[in-house]
This record gives sequence, C-alpha cells and structure tokens, in this order.
Amino acid sequence: MVSAEVLAAAWLHDVGYAPSVARTGFHPLDGARFLQGQGISSGVVALVAHHTGAGYEAAERGFVDELGGLPAPNSDDLDSLTLLDLVVGPNGELTTPERRIEEILTRYDAEDPVHRAVTRSRASLLASAHRARARLGLSDEWPLDVAEGVPEP
Repeated sequence: MVSAEVLAAAWLHDVGYAPSVARTGFHPLDGARFLQGQGISSGVVALVAHHTGAGYEAAERGFVDELGGLPAPNSDDLDSLTLLDLVVGPNGELTTPERRIEEILTRYDAEDPVHRAVTRSRASLLASAHRARARLGLSDEWPLDVAEGVPEP
C-alpha cells in the first residue's frame, strides 16, 4: 500500500507546469515551492520536488542548490511515485516504465534538458520502479495489454 503522501503527490506532482505556478520553468521546483507556500506537508513537497529523476534535470538546468534546499523525500515513497509516474502516459494511458521513458525521449529534442536528464537517469528510474513493484508485491507481469489499453482475455 502506498502512503497518503504518495497519493497526494501523484495527483500534484506536475502542478509546476501550471502557468500561474511556473516561475523558473523547472516544474518540480516550481510545483514544490507553490505547495510549500500553500502549507502542504513537507513529505508531499519533497516528493513533488524530487519526483522522477528531478535531480538529474536540476543539474541540467542549474537548479541543484535550489532543489537541495527543499525537503528530502522518503526513498520508498519516492520509488512509489516514480513507478506511478512511469506507468501513466501524458494523456492518461497505461504504459510500462520502459515505454514511458521512450515516449519522453521521443517527445523532447536531444538537446532539451529533459531529454538529456532522462537519458542519464534511465537506469535509475527503471531501478526505482522495479524496487517499488517488488516492495508493493506487484507482479512484473502487467495486468493490461498496455499496447492496446484493454484487459487481456
């Protein structure tokens, strides 16, 4: 079972993309700062700030110090959030972590900081998703045919 903080962060992790929230153009940092200002728990703020390899992208964008100034997440919770982020595509479709990473790399040009960060963090992201699946007792077999998005017969 995932914690309430993971569930909240799963809903809120991309809030930094909202035009009214975006300040730096680095959505994990913008979202975490916004949530912090709203009095959201430090655990949720930490997960939003550090979700899905954000440290790699912070290095690409020059925001390592700013990201480091935010709370650090619980590693098990961060793994769970990473898994959740990597099994849902940008339009809400189910996918696998491997396919999700490929989708991100296809969507962003090779010179984009997101592309560079995901390329560098790929092994770490996949390991994080694997740890979460194992800790949560989830099979490595996907319950849906994610290529078609329909249950298997």
